[in-house]
Amino acid sequence: MPRPELLEQIYTIVDQIPAGRVTTYGRIATMTEGATPRMVGSAMRHLPEGHQLPWHRVIAASLTLADHGGAERQHQKLRDEGVMFDSKGRVPAHLVWPDGT
Repeated sequence: MPRPELLEQIYTIVDQIPAGRVTTYGRIATMTEGATPRMVGSAMRHLPEGHQLPWHRVIAASLTLADHGGAERQHQKLRDEGVMFDSKGRVPAHLVWPDGT
């Protein structure tokens, strides 16, 4: 589990992802002061109960959903926000946030 100060950074970044957009574990890691993509994944798995963070907007670098117990729910939440998937289950690159990185 990441240190508390890294968790705060990770959760602050996740909270900024706009509806209808996604970002990757790796992109979040590069926006922090020392987190790795695995740490970001761990932070997502250990979100506190009752949180309001848009966890579903964080996806794998392959622009697919990670294989986890909540993948079906994540897929539905993203579709509800207008995110489309190609025939291989990938999110179009133009929906990745932030732009230009």
